[in-house]
Amino acid sequence: MDDNFPYEDIVNLPHPESKRHPRMSMEARAAQFAPFAALSGHDEAIAETARCTTPQSEMSADQLQELSRKMNYVLSLPHRPAIEITFFQPDRHKQGGSYITVTGSIKKVEEAYNLLHLTDGTTIPLDAISDLSGTIFADCE
Repeated sequence: MDDNFPYEDIVNLPHPESKRHPRMSMEARAAQFAPFAALSGHDEAIAETARCTTPQSEMSADQLQELSRKMNYVLSLPHRPAIEITFFQPDRHKQGGSYITVTGSIKKVEEAYNLLHLTDGTTIPLDAISDLSGTIFADCE
């Protein structure tokens, strides 16, 4: 036996194969050494913090009066045409929200509950509405 190479008796032996456990694939072996997120949910929390919301703007008395005039005009019509309704939707997770515009026909207004119902099933709080628009309003101006 040579002192420079102490393992010469086992160097040329075949690699041992387990009879109980199949050989691990290269992908599975590589996965053992892949990085992991020590703080699970941290990336999602950062993304949520970075997501922008808009504060709800206060409407002036003139804007409220104009909105009321448009609403009364639409409700006075014998048929309910499709209109665009812009309203503020609060964010569920943080302060603020976003302005959304939907198109639809008014089904009914529940003043007792402060709600506007559209024929498609959408329900909008009356105090969240910031604008009504559509070609129908060209007639009332």
